[in-house]
Amino acid sequence: MDYIKQVKEIEKYFKDNEKEEKDFKIGVEFEHFIIDKDSLKTISYYGDNGVEETLEELVSKGWKDTYEGKYLLGLNKNGTTITLEPGSQFELSIGARKDIKEIEKEYFNVLNEIVPILERKNQALITIGYQPETKISDIKILPKQRYAYMYEYFKKRGAFAHNMMKGTASLQVSFDYKSEEDYIRKFKLANIISPVIYAIFDNAFYFEGETWNKRNLRTHIWENCDSDRCGIVDIALDKDFGYKKYAEYILNRPPIFIDDGEELYYTGNKPYKEIFNIDDYSIEELEHVLTMFFPDVRTKKYVEVRMMDSVPYPLNFSAIALLKGILYDEKNIDNIYNYIGDIDILDTNKAKGDIIEKGLDGKLKDKTIYEIAKYIIEIAKSGLNEEEREYIIPLEKMISEKKTPYDITRDKDSISKKEALDWCIVNNLVNIEK
Repeated sequence: MDYIKQVKEIEKYFKDNEKEEKDFKIGVEFEHFIIDKDSLKTISYYGDNGVEETLEELVSKGWKDTYEGKYLLGLNKNGTTITLEPGSQFELSIGARKDIKEIEKEYFNVLNEIVPILERKNQALITIGYQPETKISDIKILPKQRYAYMYEYFKKRGAFAHNMMKGTASLQVSFDYKSEEDYIRKFKLANIISPVIYAIFDNAFYFEGETWNKRNLRTHIWENCDSDRCGIVDIALDKDFGYKKYAEYILNRPPIFIDDGEELYYTGNKPYKEIFNIDDYSIEELEHVLTMFFPDVRTKKYVEVRMMDSVPYPLNFSAIALLKGILYDEKNIDNIYNYIGDIDILDTNKAKGDIIEKGLDGKLKDKTIYEIAKYIIEIAKSGLNEEEREYIIPLEKMISEKKTPYDITRDKDSISKKEALDWCIVNNLVNIEK
């Protein structure tokens, strides 16, 4: 294998996916749990009233099905895709749009289709960072070969790798780049503010059915998952970071298995540089490999920001607006760099440890997370038009009270867990005819 040519081939892929600024869009993936409304326990994929049955009902509403063997595992319609994560988490991926309002409209279109189906079964969609009641040992993994390979591989990795697979839910937002320089600026800044984004959107007050007495469970889980593919990309803040460095990050780590578009085959601990044949590979293979690494900020055809817990509406759209107002405004990128100052990987990793203990009172170098959060929320508004600035307001209000979603849930936990989580129930957003 010619390593230099391998690097150049992946660099070329990143270069080929540059977009003109006028064509910039936003892609969003919303993850949810499907739970029983009374017990709050997660609904299995299998059996009567299981998640597979719900997918089958959506097929009858015009969704196109995707099977693996005999199992219905995905749907798509009008550029929107529904997939299931290893613990049957319900992921809704909305095709890239220019305007946040278009994403919001499509999100509610899907909710209006699925929520009535769930209501008939006394089930609910919930947007929360971790399973509210069910322990992961009680959740049967989805019947997908990809997940079987991952589950086996992770047995020898971090202590919380299986919690990541079956227990977590997130919000992920993707942004285009116009050049390598633009890519570097966005990628680096997203990594620098990673601890801040984790802290603002901390929405996991429960872990394995019990209260989580620290903060930022998501950070804790991902830092104890698999150092080869999680956390901050270790070279992200290097002065010479760029397409080449990210290509090397991918090549020197194991993708676990390969999907060449026709079949899957397990590759275990073998790094991609020992697998990647530049004279005989498919784009599907390379794109699959890029998805097999799960850092806080990921490079695919775009820059993907992955630190947020799944949070309820309208805070999920606040997150989208916040990141758009920062990453799609060059002046704001400069302003935040100048405000935070020189940051290295040690600073960000220290801050990620700090927010687990202190939340918004944690520090990134010499500023508190709370100070930085207020600053970036305020500055993001200048990067949005008047209509999209409205999406920031719920987040601004929450942070002005020095609260996170974790706090909102905690404040009602003394009444009951069900009451504490009611604000995260997606069914409440949809008018249902009884």
